[in-house]
Amino acid sequence: MQEIKEEAKKLASYRLCDACLGRQFAKIEHGITNEERGRRIREMRGWEAIEPSKCWLCEGLMEEIEKFADMVVEALEGYEFNNFLVGCKVDEEILKREEEISTEYGESIKREINREVGKLVAKKVDKPAEFVHPDIIAIVDTRYDIVNLDVRPVFIYGRYRKLVRGIPQTKWYCRKCRGRGCEYCNFKGKMYDESIEELIAAKALEVFEAKDEDFHGAGREDIDVRMLGNGRPFILELKEPRKRNINLNELRELINEYAKGKVEVSQLRYATRDEVEKIKAAKYTKTYRVKVKFEEKGKINEAVNALRGSIISQRTPKRVAHRRADKVRRRKIIDIRIEEIGMNEATLIIKAESGTYIKELVTGDDGRTTPSLAELAGVKMEVKELDVIEIGEENEEVERI
Repeated sequence: MQEIKEEAKKLASYRLCDACLGRQFAKIEHGITNEERGRRIREMRGWEAIEPSKCWLCEGLMEEIEKFADMVVEALEGYEFNNFLVGCKVDEEILKREEEISTEYGESIKREINREVGKLVAKKVDKPAEFVHPDIIAIVDTRYDIVNLDVRPVFIYGRYRKLVRGIPQTKWYCRKCRGRGCEYCNFKGKMYDESIEELIAAKALEVFEAKDEDFHGAGREDIDVRMLGNGRPFILELKEPRKRNINLNELRELINEYAKGKVEVSQLRYATRDEVEKIKAAKYTKTYRVKVKFEEKGKINEAVNALRGSIISQRTPKRVAHRRADKVRRRKIIDIRIEEIGMNEATLIIKAESGTYIKELVTGDDGRTTPSLAELAGVKMEVKELDVIEIGEENEEVERI
């Protein structure tokens, strides 16, 4: 207390309320509020009491804690949350005055407001404060008496099956108007009426009462390719949701009924933001069913046997060169077999390393993929149908030759 007494002498010329005086020594004595600490110091020094409204530093701000807490509680109405955090904005002039008298033993006025408002809000809503990953952050702007909410997104992991061709994975905005609407896109703002993203997100947005969404897929298939089997992993990010505790089995049923015959989801569970980057970086082996057509049979059996277990080199295909870096990638064909063969058609089952361009593996893409099925068989080939029938486990190891 002697240390406090000597340091407090330097503040004698400032008219500080008890909270602002005690806050300058918050790190010395624990277990009491800054207001209680300030009152002890003032009485010890024999100073007169200063009303918060006449305080040189806060100008009455510290007597509005209860009001700020009520504002936060009102702002949180209508939101589901398991925990929260309070932050605040304070007038720059107050912060400048605080800097003028701050001691090495003190804490900031913003920290005290956050703590004291948070304590009151916790009692009023019967929810705990969370300092690392809060569901909602309530920012009290003390300058204008308003509360802004920063609502943490909800992340949902799942797998989707695409049952029809001709649907893109994500919203495909019009290349001319960029979503505004024009004659080129019939004023729809997009090139396709629907997407996997929209078919999955529609009901999720509705039940979570979210404002917007982002769709994060573990890779993507071409528009003309179906995604069958166990489905492609994805994470749906729902922004500013009012609801957080939804039964995902019921959501799965809603989505599958809404997207019936087009898209089907499974394995829905709650996820985290960290998983978004993991799912985008993950490497999955994939198994495909490919229907190919050719004018003459050629050495197809020999070509299949030669490709099995081989490493191929693929230069960025011509069809995606406008949006992908032009480079050569080496990929392993883990397995390939003929499921069915006729005079001019064959159906192949191909299991390949993540990132393999299957269409080009068949056609050769004018020599950009080598070796290719067409090159080894000695005949021209084209892909008539392509389906993904299985996606392996995340980061499944591929033995390299």
